[in-house]
Amino acid sequence: EHILLSRQVGVPYIIVFLNKCDLVDDEELLELVEMEVRELLSTYDFPGDDTPVIRGSALKALEGDAGQYGESSVLALVEALDSYIPEPERAIDKAFLMPIEDVFSISGRGTVVTGRVEAGIVKVGEEVEIVG
Repeated sequence: EHILLSRQVGVPYIIVFLNKCDLVDDEELLELVEMEVRELLSTYDFPGDDTPVIRGSALKALEGDAGQYGESSVLALVEALDSYIPEPERAIDKAFLMPIEDVFSISGRGTVVTGRVEAGIVKVGEEVEIVG
């Protein structure tokens, strides 16, 4: 379901973390699960053969376990995030554009808006125009 949803909303890159691998004693079963995940990725037009698949245990990592499914698996996940998913490019040469995602009224401060910058840059103290 996550792979299908990712494709439907236009996620360009995906990394798979097979969790709870510490609970599986059969290495062949883990290999079979990984093969099925890769086939499913390919079915939904992700590069199944090239997509990083990391085996691990989030619980073991939180417990500080130094085994293959503990902390090292989370470090492998972070490394995959850094190496496989490219840094997003933002058009800093265009006009500043930040769609407003939420509005808060804070007593003593007034109205505060939040959002994510999609283009351009803005400096502290620079005047912006709110449209909408």
